[in-house]
Amino acid sequence: QVQLVGSGGGLVQPGGSLRLSCVASGFSMEDFAIGWFRQAPGKEREGVSCISNGYGSTYYADSVKGRFIISRDNAKKTVYLQMNSLKPEDTAVYSCAAARTLTIVTMKREYDYWGQGTQVTVSS
Repeated sequence: QVQLVGSGGGLVQPGGSLRLSCVASGFSMEDFAIGWFRQAPGKEREGVSCISNGYGSTYYADSVKGRFIISRDNAKKTVYLQMNSLKPEDTAVYSCAAARTLTIVTMKREYDYWGQGTQVTVSS
C-alpha cells in the first residue's frame, strides 16, 4: 500500500523554524521526485518546493527561496523541508507528494501520490 506520511507541523512564532518530514512506503521512493505543497484557508494549493532524484536538483517557490531547504534521504525513504525565518503568511496545511519522474515537477497534476497534510501556524 502506497503511503506518504507528513509530520513536523506545529505552532511557531514569526522568525522561528520547523522541520517537516515526509516518510514514504509501498513504492520505490528513489524513482520519484518529491514535492511539498501548501494550502492556506481560502486559497488554492501552491507548490513550495521539489527535489528530484536524478541529480538531487531542487526547486523553490519565490516566496520561500532563501528560507526553506528541501533534502532527501532515500535510505530512510524520507524527504525533509527545513523552514527557517517563518512568516505569518507561511501559515497553511503542508502536504508532500510523489511524482514518477527523475526531474523537477512543479505542476500538481503531475504528481501520482499524495500524503495527508500537517498544519503549520506562524503566529505570535
